[in-house]
Amino acid sequence: MEALETSFGKNQYVDKVLERLLKSNRKWGARDRAFIAETTYEMVRWWRYLWELYGKEPTLKRRELYRLFGIWWLNEGYELPEDWKSMESVEDFDVERAKQHLPKDVGVLQSFPIWFDELAHKELGDQWPKIATELNRPAELIIRANTLKTNRDTLKSVLKEEGVKTHAFGKNDVGLVIEERQNTFRNPSFQQGLFEVQDGGSQLIAPYLRVKPGMRVIDACAGAGGKSLHLSALMENKGSIISMDVESWKLNELKKRAKRNGAHNIETRLIDSTKVIKRLHGAADRLLLDVPCSGTGVIKRNPDTKWKLQPDHIERVQGMQRDIINDYSKMLKTGGLMVYATCSILRSENEAQVERFLESHPEFELIEQQRINPSAETDGFFMALLEKKA
Repeated sequence: MEALETSFGKNQYVDKVLERLLKSNRKWGARDRAFIAETTYEMVRWWRYLWELYGKEPTLKRRELYRLFGIWWLNEGYELPEDWKSMESVEDFDVERAKQHLPKDVGVLQSFPIWFDELAHKELGDQWPKIATELNRPAELIIRANTLKTNRDTLKSVLKEEGVKTHAFGKNDVGLVIEERQNTFRNPSFQQGLFEVQDGGSQLIAPYLRVKPGMRVIDACAGAGGKSLHLSALMENKGSIISMDVESWKLNELKKRAKRNGAHNIETRLIDSTKVIKRLHGAADRLLLDVPCSGTGVIKRNPDTKWKLQPDHIERVQGMQRDIINDYSKMLKTGGLMVYATCSILRSENEAQVERFLESHPEFELIEQQRINPSAETDGFFMALLEKKA
């Protein structure tokens, strides 16, 4: 109840709320901690659906939140314990009857805000219902074997010895799906740099850039560097990768990860002025622009994005995307390749941005583009491969 009140009442992301809550209650056992975290995430995920089921407008009154939890509990197929006095008023709640009276509407049934449901219908058409359903499927835990130190088969055996069951991710030869969720960062194999945690869809972006050993590659929106590390492995530590970002703490994290991974061809540069970009005009054989976006492709991982995201934020990030692709694309050599990528499902952040860029930059040509819709093993991603012709 406290986590829900804080997340919705103070507009704080639920992962940070839970982190603080669990830290301040260290005596809770592992089962209690898991129950509180999982239940909170599920209630956040299904927030609109649960209130529609209850037949009331959302509120943060503690009494009503208890009732909402009771309805969620019944909806999951459990019975309420007799001594839960705070939920006595929902003991006789008929979940199945309430379901029959729900509007047959994607926004209600898959629990999305009205404005976002309308936007997604407009941009995605008939694809939206399936995508909405997949965005509510809890995310798998997927890792990528670091081929600078190992390969997938060897890593699978090492993890088995550590008591971790895995199976192969079907879309490449380096991904493994961990079958039982756990804290993999404690494993010796992780400490030795044998793998990185990386969503299956995200693992498909670096290979899309078609890098080769010896090239000069720029990852211009590198963040903490998951794709830079993948590029280093694909380049066999040969050539150079310039990993750039506007946040110094993210680049510091990348340095630590690169050291653990044995990725020695990565150099970090903070973008603290326009001069940093200008100095690299025409310098890159390959350029990765994994641009800031709405994050709508990773809602299964961050369900409260549904409720925190607002239309004006989407408009702002679209402006940032236009500026980045226009300004940063100048770092690419003639004959070089560039990938524009997002973790958004929206056409306005993806295909439409590429179309607008090409209209004003005739020196670029679209080679191919790919939309990765959310699925059991992937978040939602988009990537476009462009070549600079002249």
